Amino acid sequence: MRLLKVAAALALFLSLVSATSCRKKDRLVIAVVPKGQAHIFWQSAHAGAIAAGIEFRVEILWNGPASEIDFTRQINIVDDFINQHVDGIVLAPSHGDSLVPMVERAVQERIPVAIFDSGIRSEKYLTYVSTDNYGAGALAAERAGKIFPGGGRLAVIGTIPGGISTTEREIGFRETIARKFPALQIVEFQYGMSDRAKSLGVAEDILTAHPDLSGIFCSNESGTIGAVQAAKSKGVAGKLKVIGFDTSPTLIEDLRAGNIDSLVVQDPFQMGYQAVKAIVNHLHGMVPEKRIETRAAVVTADNL
Repeated sequence: MRLLKVAAALALFLSLVSATSCRKKDRLVIAVVPKGQAHIFWQSAHAGAIAAGIEFRVEILWNGPASEIDFTRQINIVDDFINQHVDGIVLAPSHGDSLVPMVERAVQERIPVAIFDSGIRSEKYLTYVSTDNYGAGALAAERAGKIFPGGGRLAVIGTIPGGISTTEREIGFRETIARKFPALQIVEFQYGMSDRAKSLGVAEDILTAHPDLSGIFCSNESGTIGAVQAAKSKGVAGKLKVIGFDTSPTLIEDLRAGNIDSLVVQDPFQMGYQAVKAIVNHLHGMVPEKRIETRAAVVTADNL
């Protein structure tokens, strides 16, 4: 009887292995690893990846750290997908340096990697899909120049050290202000660490230190939310001009209410879609473009 049970268990195991092998052979499996999962931005990118998966008949495995500053967790997730021998990986690196060994290991294992949203300091990736982040930061600076033609004092709430996309936005904003709008002065720069509560605390400290501040530029969604909440708590909402980045239902509501001057919005749906599409095309023998740029635009209450 025991021998029969062992034989039955072995037969079940072999049937499962066979089913898994058939599934893998019949359908490509692409892993998508975002920086985090909390923000609306990543949910939109997920929707784009799923849309591409349906269109191109591939399986999408989605997993990312809860927090965008949890580099170790993101590294472990990518490592796990490599060990699963997925057919391709779509990655938004939380840090431009920390994820390099994982990308290069995946390529050594013959697993193509498409980078999206934020760059990486390696050339081993298949394609890079993102906004022109420097240009998007410059768009925010142009908006600041328009609403403060006579000059003013500004602060910047950055996202996180080492994040290439947000760093490029911050540099684009600061360099464009310095080059084109010398009457505007950036008096403070602090990181919100991609966290709403930390961004709120940072913004409140900035407003306490600079009560005459004209405006704040925030380089991501959580920083923008923190800055708006700080303006409300200090009683300067609407008076303090907040130029934010990305979008969410809360931010749109504050834009309509006049608590936010403007938002630089991206197209995360297309980022997720185009990155998966590039992997599929590569696996079918086509050569995707090395750089794919998605759009960005300044949204105000007037053009919403």
